[in-house]
Amino acid sequence: MFTGIVEELGEVTAVEDLGDSSRLRLRGPLVTEGARHGDSIAVNGVCLTVVTCGDGEFTADVMAETLKRSSLGALTEGSRVNLERPMALGGRLGGHLVQGHVDGTGTITARTPGEHWEIVEVSLPPELSRYLVAKGSVTIDGVSLTVVDAGRDRFTVSLIPTTLDLTTLGTKQVGDPVNLEVDVLAKYVERLLDAGVRPAGTEQPR
Repeated sequence: MFTGIVEELGEVTAVEDLGDSSRLRLRGPLVTEGARHGDSIAVNGVCLTVVTCGDGEFTADVMAETLKRSSLGALTEGSRVNLERPMALGGRLGGHLVQGHVDGTGTITARTPGEHWEIVEVSLPPELSRYLVAKGSVTIDGVSLTVVDAGRDRFTVSLIPTTLDLTTLGTKQVGDPVNLEVDVLAKYVERLLDAGVRPAGTEQPR
């Protein structure tokens, strides 16, 4: 489980094509500190498993399903990426509950600079729009953000200088793809409401 608070702006140092998958080598001295084989690290919001680790770098395999559902397939040598280690039990929840399970990809459709912030508009698959509400949470490329306006096929967020400086969102251009993860709590609520009735034998006494 992650929080959407990016710890480090890392870099892809190599991409190996494995046919139906890829192996990424990434540089991130902070997130690899104490990391071991089998640990999890979020890369642009995607939870990946560490295969090898050393000298401030780690490798991770990206399966076909992940390549299909995320923008990781577009990464090349030299690409900058947002990195975050899982939250330790009892740690501070600085953002919101983030699983690292990407729900889909969107595209940056507009950027409007302000005096002290920047408004960014992002398109999203229509089937995800029901999970977004104004002032709710969304994860973009692993960054926990608050939704400003939510529409049927797009939404906006406001980026403060810290986010612009310390994450890839500061350099993303109009037309660039981004990974999206909606609030998992919204999905669980929807599933419970869709169930409609309780299974036989579980009715509450009146």
